Amino acid sequence: MLDIYQIAEKAGIKKEYVIPYGLDKGKIDLKINEELKDKQNGKLVLVTAITPTKAGEGKTTTSIALQDGLRYLGVNSMLCLREPSLGPVFGLKGGATGGGRASVIPSEDINLHFTGDMHALTSSINLISAVIDNHIFQGNELGIDPNRIIWKRALDMNDRALRSVTVNQGEKKSAPRQDEFVITVASEMMAVLCLASDPDDFINRVKKIVVAYNFKGEPVYLNDLRISNAIYKLMKSAFNPNLVQTLEGNPCLIHGGPFANIAHGCNSLIATKLGLKLAPIVVTEAGFGADLGAEKFLDIKCRVGGIKPNAVVMVATIRALKLHGGVAFEDLNKENIDALKVGTANLKRHMENIAKYGIPAVVCINHFASDTELETQTLKAFCKDNGYEYAFCDSFKKGAEGGVSLANKVIETLKEKKSNYHPLYDEKKSIKEKIETICKEIYRAKEVVYTDEALSQIEDYNRLGYDKIPVCIAKTPLSFTDNAKVLNAPDDFVITIREVRLSAGAGFVVALTGSIMTMPGLPKVPAAVKMEDEEK
Repeated sequence: MLDIYQIAEKAGIKKEYVIPYGLDKGKIDLKINEELKDKQNGKLVLVTAITPTKAGEGKTTTSIALQDGLRYLGVNSMLCLREPSLGPVFGLKGGATGGGRASVIPSEDINLHFTGDMHALTSSINLISAVIDNHIFQGNELGIDPNRIIWKRALDMNDRALRSVTVNQGEKKSAPRQDEFVITVASEMMAVLCLASDPDDFINRVKKIVVAYNFKGEPVYLNDLRISNAIYKLMKSAFNPNLVQTLEGNPCLIHGGPFANIAHGCNSLIATKLGLKLAPIVVTEAGFGADLGAEKFLDIKCRVGGIKPNAVVMVATIRALKLHGGVAFEDLNKENIDALKVGTANLKRHMENIAKYGIPAVVCINHFASDTELETQTLKAFCKDNGYEYAFCDSFKKGAEGGVSLANKVIETLKEKKSNYHPLYDEKKSIKEKIETICKEIYRAKEVVYTDEALSQIEDYNRLGYDKIPVCIAKTPLSFTDNAKVLNAPDDFVITIREVRLSAGAGFVVALTGSIMTMPGLPKVPAAVKMEDEEK
């Protein structure tokens, strides 16, 4: 492992801008932006994926593979990733630092406490909740309606017991009420951090957060609580992007980690924009499949940040395509050509969706050990028959050399194909029009229905002037529909919008579908238990 100053030098970052956290990781002082402000931006490559299995298909692994492959070819590229949440680390998926020889290090530190960003966010979120309840206790000058407090406490851990809790039990001046926790990465505060252009913009967005409504039905803003300076103090270090390295010793910025459901699932704009000033090619990713992560990246992050992606890498795995073709999760290691062919409909739909944004795309066949030669050739033939540019990636096993084919294909695409990126919808359209555009154009639903609660909430946001902002749809990542059990590329289905939440500071409204939750639970055998078993 190289020391962090060597990694900074590789990235073109002067030593004076590095804030070391030990020998192997550090933060980058945002004063560097003044020095880089006149530099031309590099080209931006988004890594996304087909509809995944519950174990994931390797977007982070592929992103790391592409970075290592580009650097192997002599391109001074930069990789920008999200910070892992402790919930998935100890839950179903485990860590989020890649896999095999396509990993970022120190992986254990990154997956756990890292440089304290998640702790700062959690503390900020819970400070707001504490001040709200204290304000009511101390006389409630703002007239906050305790039954209309929309700001939620947070914990960076999957804990289903916190989905519904009673607060203020035993308090004489405050009536007990039902409340809930969200996981830290699902909080609006995380979205605000990742969409802010700089610390000043962050504070301005924080002040605009609607935390509750008063007895007259009027919004109560965080600015009304007069704690924005305290929030800034807690978050001050968290604004600085984190610098680490891949196993191959290549630079990687890891900063921010919003869930791709309730938030937009992308790393921070601060880190992405820094990367674009430092390198001719920047690789980044968006969470979950392209129907969620890529859609939010292209319709929210790029729109807010004024950035234009030049290419998309669509990660596809043979195992996931077989799942969509009808194979049980437990049998995915067995060869099944017929199921693979049926499942390619899922890949085709995602590629059609990306084309709607005017961006050239490359299919990355991310290799798993269980893939057979015949299955691999079948998928390659499908890509060729449909006119898709494609590359085979085996970096899990081979490191940088396994990513060279993908890197070459991306370089070729950037040189030969022009991006005509444009968002899917006009943000000036109504909330319902935007929701229905996404549901029908991306998911391919035939109809969108709304609960009475959702319709009432949309009316409130229209009245308050929050109708001309983007929409963030929270939906299962395992299906184009709002039912995780419906696989492949279904048509003729209905999407139900059960609730619509306002994220005024982040600058979007969140439409919740189906049974999606903002506080996940742990599986029967969590990764935390598996760690104990592995030690034994």
